[in-house]
Amino acid sequence: MGDPVSEARRRIVIAITGATGADIGIKLLQTLRRLNVETHVIISKWAGETIKWETDYTVSAVRALADHAYSPHDLAAPISSGSYHIDGMIVAPCSMRTLAAINAGICDDLITRAADVCLKERRRLVLAVRETPFSEIHLRNMLGVTSAGAIVAPPVVGFYTRPSSVEQVIEQMTGRLLDLFGLDAKDFVRWEGMRKES
Repeated sequence: MGDPVSEARRRIVIAITGATGADIGIKLLQTLRRLNVETHVIISKWAGETIKWETDYTVSAVRALADHAYSPHDLAAPISSGSYHIDGMIVAPCSMRTLAAINAGICDDLITRAADVCLKERRRLVLAVRETPFSEIHLRNMLGVTSAGAIVAPPVVGFYTRPSSVEQVIEQMTGRLLDLFGLDAKDFVRWEGMRKES
């Protein structure tokens, strides 16, 4: 008889914060559903406003894309405990406030608590930070979370793919984020080297 944890569906927490780029978190939820990965979503208060401003989705429609959805105030949620097994967490987009709170170990909402659990349990934590340019404070916070075991992965455009739409850009970004979990989204262009001129 196998290990029940390893035989279960993979579980990934998706947190969407108030930084610009809500479509990234939405695309992650859609892709993980297609890959049959169990998803747990947390949408911050300001992420809710960003979703309404930047997308055609309602907050309830985004919550419905996940297997489980939580209020950011629900510190009694299963994902707030290290004894509840998950494979990891992606914060996309990750605001500078959320980055700073995770780096400081401030667990004042479910997003920062779930991220803290990932770090203490040595589970994968990926932060798709959205800001430009970065201040020294931002860079120190990124170095701090990286030293603690997180992966800082800003959603950067892969221009070699020659994207012709925002959708293609988002597919590339989400595909790269899921690669960090060993998940192949199979819907973005991978670098195959320079083509030689004939």
